[in-house]
Formats: sequence, structure tokens, C-alpha cells
Amino acid sequence: MMCAQPAELIPPIPMRGPTSMPDQDRRWVLTFALMVMMFTTLPYLLGFASQGSDWRFTGFLFGVEDGNSYIAKMQSGSAGAWLFRTPYTIENQRGVVAFLPYLLLGKLAAPPGLHEQLVVLFHLFRIVAGILEILATYQFLSLFIHTRSLRRSGLALATLGGGLGWLLVITGHGDWLGSLPLDFYSPETFGFLGLFGLPHLALARAGLLWGLTAYIKALSDPMGPTAQQGLKIGLYWLLVLFAQPLTGLVMGFVLGLYWTTLAAWQAWRKIKGLNYEKRRLLKGAVLFVWAGVLAAPFMLYNYLAFSRDPFLSQWTAQNIITSPHPFHYLLAYGLLIPFAIAGGRKLLKSTPWEGLLPVAWSLALPFLAYVPFNLQRRLPEGIYVALVVLSVRALDRNGDLGSSKTNGRIWGLLILSLPSTLFLFSGGIIAARFLTLPVFRSVKEIAAFEYLSANAIAGQVVLTSYETGNALPAWAPVRVVVGHGPESVRLAEFLPEVEQFYTPRDSDAERQSLLQDWSVEFVFRGPQEKILGDWDPSGSGYLQPVFESGGYEVYRVHVK
Repeated sequence: MMCAQPAELIPPIPMRGPTSMPDQDRRWVLTFALMVMMFTTLPYLLGFASQGSDWRFTGFLFGVEDGNSYIAKMQSGSAGAWLFRTPYTIENQRGVVAFLPYLLLGKLAAPPGLHEQLVVLFHLFRIVAGILEILATYQFLSLFIHTRSLRRSGLALATLGGGLGWLLVITGHGDWLGSLPLDFYSPETFGFLGLFGLPHLALARAGLLWGLTAYIKALSDPMGPTAQQGLKIGLYWLLVLFAQPLTGLVMGFVLGLYWTTLAAWQAWRKIKGLNYEKRRLLKGAVLFVWAGVLAAPFMLYNYLAFSRDPFLSQWTAQNIITSPHPFHYLLAYGLLIPFAIAGGRKLLKSTPWEGLLPVAWSLALPFLAYVPFNLQRRLPEGIYVALVVLSVRALDRNGDLGSSKTNGRIWGLLILSLPSTLFLFSGGIIAARFLTLPVFRSVKEIAAFEYLSANAIAGQVVLTSYETGNALPAWAPVRVVVGHGPESVRLAEFLPEVEQFYTPRDSDAERQSLLQDWSVEFVFRGPQEKILGDWDPSGSGYLQPVFESGGYEVYRVHVK
């Protein structure tokens, strides 16, 4: 009788650098990455196919408010900007080195058809960044998982998996403990949302995982060129900071936590009279210093810019992204935790120098998620990948993947982790089919936007409702008073005044005063503004009608 052939067992990938891998792995991973990104692109193609003579697709299926802001940033880059200045405020701004991917992408587009070009560039960026993230994730997994088939299963889990939040949705408890399940709104907690629509986060995660991979590889080669290896890690760190500065802070924390854990472990071994690898530990510290030579100046610049600049300080103060109740993290990661505990033990016994990184990183979740910081939910970025590493390692039976128990467990993890992702994908399909705001916008409204794009001077202020103000800068290089939660500084103060402006209760004197105080050049009036009030500006001597079509009006301000 012939014995079943064991699953292919190969050692962790021998890499000259974190981006190289054997041809067989490279072909499979690239094929998988292309299939995933084609899968995530289908709902957007459906959205473009659904638009017609009355409605235009914005290019976004979820998080449309942020999506419009990304296109507005690209619009700014197309107009020549190299520093970021948000169009969603009337406050003075010095400009800051931020959102560089979007500013640079904008420079590849020019009128006519600028908005369409920008949306296409955004999705090309999304596809490329998604492929890079998937490649980086596989490289990271390859440091710890010996069996090729399990690496591939782990990659599917890390890129497409979610938690058990879907159970709350199907049982009618979607707002449990005052929050949606993390699966459905937190790209940091898992990975699919970044691939589906947040390319800067996907690029940042790619750089993060490549940088950590490079650090571990350098530590495993104590005789290698330390300065060169450290600078390579620093370049990955710069890539992360380029894409998402906050993820750069996470990378610094993880590297520091990893080295500190190694130092504590080695100190314990020395006390116990065991072998103490001082040279290897010292190299880890030197690598961190060399990497910091490249990364630290940009991190310091960001800290000083956002803490000392008056506008950026106000923006930071009202940009609140807190973590939900701890039970939501338990629901998100509870499926993996038992396996992660077992896998962590195996890693610490077999390869402690490498295994301490995903173990320490995973254990840092409570601290990262609840440190007193207004963007605390952003800080667990990438921890899901570490948990997947530990969980899949628990199933790695030295190539014995043929056992029914191992097969059942890996398939069970995959099956239970996919419903949330399928819900998100289905939601995208549904959004692409229904021609409604904010995913689609009226062709007549866009005609008004395009009038302003052609006739307003870049940077001039247009008064609109909040909803209109969010979309307008994605079509025209103008500023609005309100239109984006974090970026519209003093939103709580200005929003009621904007709403009052469109009601008959406001006097003309009060309106003129606001227009002067805010340096408004144009007033926009469409269905969203008419919801605020039925004030008719057509008889105002200080407002000259310059555009009217299909219920959308634009007035030029003439305040004495």
C-alpha cells in the first residue's frame, strides 16, 4: 500500500532581502495578489457601469467622506502643491509634509476630465499598494511558518480574514456596546478594508512588515554589514512614514519593544548562567540606531509640526479615533487567541530570537489599543498579522498537513473568518447598484462643481452645506467652510452658523457679516442647502447669480 505523500516542508525562505523569494513562491503569491485585487475591484467597476445620464459615480463605495478628501488632496497636487493644505477649512495654514502619495499622484493628472483621471489613479494606487501588502505579508509569514501550504493558508487568513463580528450583525446586535464590530470599520484591526479602499494604509503595512522582516533577517546574520542592513531597515521605515506617519510610530514601537524583550530574555539567561548572546543583542541595538538615522528626522518633523502649528494642533485636538469596548477586540481576535497561545509557545521553544517579535507584539495589544491618545484605535496596526503567524504556527506539524485534524482546523479558521469580509464585499456591490448619495452624485450638481472649477480662483472660499462641502473640493480646487470631520477646524462652531445662514431667520446684515468674516467668494445653493432652510438669495443685492441649472445655483459675493 502506498503511503500518502506528506505536505511539502521547506525552511523559512532564504532571502538576500525582504522582497526576494523562490520563483515558485513568487509566482503563486503574485497570482494570489492579483486575484484578490481583481476581486476588490469588481464592485468599483460595477459602480462605474451603473452611472448614467443623471448620476455620476464618486469612485468610492464606503468611507465616501474620506474618499472625497483623498481626491481633493490629489486635486491640490495637480494644481501644483507640494505641501498639504486642506481645502476643508477657512483657517490660515502654513502647509505640512503630509499625504505625500496623494499629492504626488495628483501631479500625473491634468484637465480636462481631471476628476475621472484622479479616481483612476487612486484605484491604480490601491491595486499596486494592495499587491505590495500581500507580498510583504507572505514574506513576514515565511520567517515563522515552515510548511508552504500553511504559509498560503496564513496569507489568505491575514489578507481576507476578519473576526466574529458578523455574528452580532446576523443576530441584530450590530451596535453592541455602542459600536459596530471592528470587522466593519477598522482597517487597522484586520486587513481587508485597506485592500478594498485605503491604499495609503496598505502601503504603510507593506513597509512595516518588510521593515520588521529585514530586522529579523539582519539579526540572524551577526556577521553581516550592520550599517548597510540598518539603513535598509530605515528606508522601509521611511516608506511607512511616507504613506502613514502614525504607522511609522507603530514601527518604532514594535522594533523597540522587540529589542527590549530580547534584552530582558538575554539578561535572564545570563543570571541563570546560560549562554548569553551579547554580540547579537548589541547588533540589534545598532541596527535600530542606523534605521533611526533615516526615520527619526521625519518623525521629529511630524511631532513638531502637529504640536506647534496652531492649525494642525486644532486639527489634532478634534481628530478623535478611540478604541471600542475591550469586548470588541475579544470578539475580533477571539477566534485566533487559543491557537495564538499554542503557536507562541511553539515559536518560543523552537526559534525564540525570531518568535519573540510576534509574541511581544501580540501581547502589546491592550496597551496599544487603550494608551491615552486621541488616535488610539490606529495603534494596533498590523497586530492581526502577528496573531495569524502565531495561530498558523500552532497548526504547523512539521509538514504533516495531511491529517484530518490539521486540515479541519485550518479550514475552520478560514471559514469562520470570511463572513465579515463577504458582508463588506456584498455591501460594496449593493452600494454600486443604488444611485444615491453619497456614493453617486447628481450630474447637475457636478455641472455646478465644474463651473466653479473653471471660474473660481484656486483657494477661494465657497459657502455650502456640510454634505456639499465634502464633495466640492474633489471636483474644484476651492476651499469650503465645513465639509470634513477632522479637517474642518472649529467644525462645532462653524456648522451651526452655516446652517443658520440658509434659514430665513438670519438677517441680511448677519449674512453679510459672515461672508466678510469668512472671506467667502461664492455661495452654493442646491438640494442639501435647501434642506437647511428655504431662504431665497435671488433678491439679495450682495449676491450675484452666476450659475443656475436643474435646481443648483451659484452666487458670486459682492459685499460692500
